[in-house]
Order: sequence, then C-alpha cells, then structure tokens
Amino acid sequence: MISLPPLTSDVGVNVNTSAQKPQSVLRPVEPVGRYFLQHAQRTLRNHTWSEFERIEAEKNAKNVKQSSVDPDEALFDDELADDTLLSHDPRDWKTADLYAAMGLSKLRYRATPEQIIKSHRKQVLKHHPDKKSAHGGLDQDGFFKIIQKAYETLIDPTKKAQYDSCDYLADVEPPQKGQEYDFFEAWGPVFAAEARFSKKKPIPSIGDINSPKKEVESFYSFWHRFDSWRSFEFADEDVPDDSSNRDHKRYIERKNKAARDKKKTADNARLVKLVERAVNEDPRIRKFKEEEKQERERKKWERDAGARAEAEAKKKAEEEAKKQAEADAVAKEAAKVDKKKLKEAAKAAKKKNKRTIRGSAKEAGYFGEESQAATIDEQLGFVVDSLDDEQLVEVAEKIKGSPQAAKETLQAVAKQLVESKKLPAAVVSYFAN
Repeated sequence: MISLPPLTSDVGVNVNTSAQKPQSVLRPVEPVGRYFLQHAQRTLRNHTWSEFERIEAEKNAKNVKQSSVDPDEALFDDELADDTLLSHDPRDWKTADLYAAMGLSKLRYRATPEQIIKSHRKQVLKHHPDKKSAHGGLDQDGFFKIIQKAYETLIDPTKKAQYDSCDYLADVEPPQKGQEYDFFEAWGPVFAAEARFSKKKPIPSIGDINSPKKEVESFYSFWHRFDSWRSFEFADEDVPDDSSNRDHKRYIERKNKAARDKKKTADNARLVKLVERAVNEDPRIRKFKEEEKQERERKKWERDAGARAEAEAKKKAEEEAKKQAEADAVAKEAAKVDKKKLKEAAKAAKKKNKRTIRGSAKEAGYFGEESQAATIDEQLGFVVDSLDDEQLVEVAEKIKGSPQAAKETLQAVAKQLVESKKLPAAVVSYFAN
C-alpha cells in the first residue's frame, strides 16, 4: 500500500454535508466495440483464433485487391516453384533455392528490397507454422525457417550479392549448336543474364542486324574485357566461430579462398568461350567479313587492272617502238639505197659530163687544129680533173647548148683554174693563151 501525505493547512476542503445523495438509476448496458464483435463472431461460429485471423486476412486482402492492384503481385509466384523445399532440411538452407522460398523465382537477382519485403510478408502469411497447423497441415516449421534465412540473406545487399554470385538458376543457357535460331532473340537474354556481374556501367546493348560495325565492335570489346565482381563467397565452407583452434580456422579460410579462385578462373574461361562462340555465330560479323573480303577483292582488282593497263601500255609502246624501229630501218635502208643510187647516178652523170667535155674538142674538129689533137686532149684531161661536180655540170651544159662555142667555154674555164691556182698555166697553155 501507498500512504498519502496529510493535507496541509493551506489546502481547503469544501464538504457539504447537507447535500442530498443522488438516487441510483437502473439502465440497460450492452457490450460494444470491435473486440467484442470479434469475440462474438468467434463464439457464434465456433472459430479458433487462427481461423478467425485467416478469415479476416482474406477479407482484408480481398478489400485491398478490390481497392488497388499492386503491380508487384504479378511478379510474385502464385504457387511454390519447388515443392521439395517443404521437406528441405533447414540446417542445409544454403543449398535451397532462396528466391523460390521467397516466391521470387520469376525476379531472382532483379528483385528490389521493396519487392523482397512484400513477398516475405506474403510468404509468412501463407506458410506460418501456426496457420498451417490450424488447418490440419503438415509441420512446415523447417520451410518457414528457410523463408526466414532467405529473407535475412536477400534483404542484405552484401549477402544478396554473394548469393546472386552462386545463383546458377538465373543463368541463361546459349542456344544449342547446329540448330537454327534467331541470333538476337537467343543471345540477348544470355548477355543480359551475364551482365548482372559487371562492375562497369552502362552495359552496351547487343543491338540488331542493322547495327553499325562500330557499335558491334564496341559491344564485343566490352565483353572481351569484362570486369566481373562475381566472387562465390556464398559457397564457402562455414568457418568455426570459436578461436580454440586457429590453425583449423586458417585452414578453412585458405581452402575457401582456393575454391573461390578456382571457380573464378573456371567462370572467366567459360565466359571467354561464350563470347567467342557468339562472335563466330553473329550474322553481323559474317556480313562485315564478307564486305571486307569484297572490298579487298575490289582493291586487288583495281590494282590488277592498273597493272594490266600499265602492262598493256608498255606492250603497246614496245610494239610501236618496234614498228617505228622497223620503219626507221626500212627508211634508213631505203635512204641508203637511194643515196647509193644517187651517188651512182651522180657518178654516172659526172662521167658523162667528163666525156662530154673531153669529147667536145673532137666533136668540134679540134677547133680546126687537128695537128694539136693530142695536146688538146691532154690539156682537156687536166681541166676535167680539176673541175668539181657543179662546174662539170655547168660546163657540160654550156658545151651541149653550143658546141661551136666549146673552145670559148673551155678557155674561160682554164683561165679560172689558172687564176684560182688549181692548174698551172703551162699545163693548159692551149686554152689559157
């Protein structure tokens, strides 16, 4: 009990002893309120607390669905994607499909924190052991523990990334070799799934058949130098929490690191082969190679055409030079023949002119002095031998034109020869006098 302190003197108490006490009034009293109504409904319908909560939850869900449709609901699993999860050992929860346990098998690594929270609430309402047992269901406490482990893992960004690193169910397999398929429909999802491990953003698009060569080369250059954050920690063997055996703890850590490194190396090699296969099967790469081949052939044809034109021009020039040489040789030979003929003709003409001059005295009767015929012939010989070709022609023409004046013509020629000192006067005394 708690004792109250006595009243002080400054506290007045107004007690009216003469006032009449109010008379009591009998009035009917009825229970009201939300909780009484819920109790009454459970009592009248003979429902347990779990049954009543389930019915109310269904009503609320129905009212919410009618008032507004959550767009995320269409992304959640309507039914459990893997029924074996219901009997999965919760102690081995790491080997379970955590996204399927959370009802997120459609979204997987794309699930946002808000979607994870919403789906977790849905799974808890649906798979809580109390609700299952109230409906006479099997004991699913183990599956509920897996749901809780899945939520703890996926709501944490670091743990979610570690799990996504080992979530092989999110991988998209490439198309089988040898079958016909649309390259972009088949390989687009493959690269989209692989892109979830990229450290670099943004991720280039695979494009389409009309993508230019530069974009295609940039796309494959990105994947040839792909920088992956995938680390495989989630698959590590658990390290003992106690530090009683440090050597064993360090051994487990080294073993885990070696296993991660091995998986990382194998995954990098897998991705390299994947990209190389895509390059080999990409119809754009084949198109670019064919265009490059045609361009090389065109340039080669142009080079060969230039070489052929040059060879033809050279051949033509050689043929023309040969023809010109032959023509020159013919002309030279003809000129040589003509020269010889001219020379022979000139020689013959010279002889003829000499004969004409030599015989002019005889034809003129030795100018009436036949007794000096021998002297005249001898001196004419000197004159004829001293004249050049032009003089021979000129003298012969004069003599033929006027045989009577032969002596005068010869005398004039002899005087010129003497004056020009080609002949002494003594050898042409008959004509020089």
